[in-house]
Amino acid sequence: MKTSPRQRTETAIAPVSGPFAPAFEYMVDAAQRSLLVLDVMRQSGNQYREHLAETAPHVLDYEAELVVDGRTLARPVNYALVRIVPPKGVTVDPARRPFVVVDPRAGHGPGIGGFKADSEIGVAFKAGHPCYFIGFLPEPMPGQTLGDIARAEAIFLERVIALHPKADGKPCVIGNCQAGWAIMILAALRPDLFGPIILAGSPLSYWAGVRGKNPMRYSGGLLGGSWLTALTSDLGHGIFDGAWLVQNFESQNPANTLWTKRYNLYSKIDTEASRYLGFERWWGGHVNLTAEEIQSIVDDLFVGNKLAAGAMRTPDGTSIDLRNIRSPIVVFCSKGDNITPPQQALGWILDLYEDVDDIRSHGQTIVYTIHDSVGHLGIFVSAGVARKEHDEFSSNIDLIDVLPPGLYEAVLRAKTEDTVGSDLVAGQWVMRCEARTLDDIRALGGNDLADERRFATAARVSEINLALYRAFAQPVVRAMTSAPIADAMRQLHPLRLQYELFSDANPLMAPVKAMAERAREDRQPASADNPFLALQETISKQIVASLDAWRDTTESLSESMFLSIYGSPALQAAVGIDPTDERPLRKAETSPLHRELLQSRIAELRSRIATGGLRECLVRGLLYVGMERGHADERGLAAIRGLRTVQDDKPRLTLSEFKALVREQYYMLLIDQEATLGAIPDLLPSDRDVRRKAFAALHRVLSAAGEVAGEAAHRLRRVAELFDVKAEPAAAADAIVAFKRPAKAS
Repeated sequence: MKTSPRQRTETAIAPVSGPFAPAFEYMVDAAQRSLLVLDVMRQSGNQYREHLAETAPHVLDYEAELVVDGRTLARPVNYALVRIVPPKGVTVDPARRPFVVVDPRAGHGPGIGGFKADSEIGVAFKAGHPCYFIGFLPEPMPGQTLGDIARAEAIFLERVIALHPKADGKPCVIGNCQAGWAIMILAALRPDLFGPIILAGSPLSYWAGVRGKNPMRYSGGLLGGSWLTALTSDLGHGIFDGAWLVQNFESQNPANTLWTKRYNLYSKIDTEASRYLGFERWWGGHVNLTAEEIQSIVDDLFVGNKLAAGAMRTPDGTSIDLRNIRSPIVVFCSKGDNITPPQQALGWILDLYEDVDDIRSHGQTIVYTIHDSVGHLGIFVSAGVARKEHDEFSSNIDLIDVLPPGLYEAVLRAKTEDTVGSDLVAGQWVMRCEARTLDDIRALGGNDLADERRFATAARVSEINLALYRAFAQPVVRAMTSAPIADAMRQLHPLRLQYELFSDANPLMAPVKAMAERAREDRQPASADNPFLALQETISKQIVASLDAWRDTTESLSESMFLSIYGSPALQAAVGIDPTDERPLRKAETSPLHRELLQSRIAELRSRIATGGLRECLVRGLLYVGMERGHADERGLAAIRGLRTVQDDKPRLTLSEFKALVREQYYMLLIDQEATLGAIPDLLPSDRDVRRKAFAALHRVLSAAGEVAGEAAHRLRRVAELFDVKAEPAAAADAIVAFKRPAKAS
């Protein structure tokens, strides 16, 4: 028989007064919280089962329309391209480049890039860009390989480009975590498909790290290499269970995995349930890989670390050289990320290039930013990160696209009332790209030559052990494993079992729902000053400290074992690594063809120094002064749009044409600065009024972030002389005042 709310209230536990009141109050609160936590776990288990039952499970917070189904391609894959439907009240500009978000297939399901409104997709919509998403199904197509996925993603990008013929630039592609290296591989093979590339928490140099930190990089060597990956795939009947990847991630932070995550739910049960369930929906959506895929990933990337050194090849023998990428590359990483520390996110730059001039010679623009504290998942799901870093990248992607080749750090400063040119700043932060050198990357720390030999030895040992496994054990394992056995083993994985046991499929959970409803109706939380709550927090902190100490001890032991085992000169010599060799082991080779093409390009640019017109002169002046300042920011870009509208006898430039113009003039200044500047007077129109207005536009760009001072001011005066406006400063000043603020649109 059902009871009324009044009856339930009357039967609630009566409060106790006196010295035992706090203890009684806490006991009631703790019992209710325990029931409510158990009910949330039940909901999580049911949510897990419902999620798995979906045809295409994801956690996108947006409506999506299928554009290309990868299962229908000539080489079918379990990937798909979808268009994200703009939410109500959001208007996208068809002239703006589309954004394509690619989520990592690293054990979890797709959608984390659009998990909530404050996300990568959300900030791209805010900036007016059309958005697309590349996701995947839980089960791979039989026999699919990484090469098949790369071909499919190329088709996806071709379709996006075809759908936006009026876009002012190729798509900006965001690769989250493991999707980052996949995007970089494709961009190296098909550079024509890409606009700017944003790598968010993406590891590209897997051996890199700092002593005493980043223990995950030692795992491959301590496990004897990739033979264990092959064994796991064989036990899965040709399928690698993604839950193992998730478990590997969880093992990096046992305090959070074993205690903090659920303690936060328990201690904040009245407000935390919805957030917990939302995250668990993604965290528990395990996806699988084929044996071929995971073996290539582990052999070539995790253990072999071949990509950054240009040693990775496609099945047809094509070398994958990241120096072939022509799009700007934005690297977003964090010091608080123990999965992809800054060294692993940026170390590939040191492997590929000798110095910044080498970067420029390959026509590459690399921009990086390092967060001080956010963890790995926070890079994708933190609302604060989305509103700051991702918002600035999305809003200023055109600035990044037109930067001259080189290495830059994106520095974000809060906009205040005192910010110069604040009317040119779209958001709450000002993004400035400051020139850097390779020494700035080296200053982050990394391996010495002895460490590199250790990792190279571990890679050789991995190859040997894998060969031994394939020769002697693999036939037996495969013969003993059938599809039903493999499926049963996947269902019994601890990470899957924890959801199943708490779901309604377990008859022991049947009374939990009703008991939890009663606890919610009669909820009696303990007062904030209850001493037992303080004791609870103290005990929790002690548990966390103990688990952290355990983690630190095991990590220290793991590092010592790795360094000792693979630092052995005898083992190194046995596997073909010379323990006395002081040459870099992983430096990418310099191509003689590249040198020949570079010399040919230099000769071509020299021949074009004396050609051009007003636009070329403006860009030369802008770059000449800007090279001394060593930075560019979004206020300058807003003013630069005015340069694109300066009147001359030529049609208005598109963004890609303007980018090509900037690069050409920049290289001319690098090759022969005096000749490039000396040609300006002959290239300018004879009309003095046009010259004055053009110089005013140039001055507006350079002063958008503050007055030009120091050596940059001397350079600006020289440009004024070249424009023949020095004798008439008042006229130039009047022109600056009269110069209208450029429109926001490109």
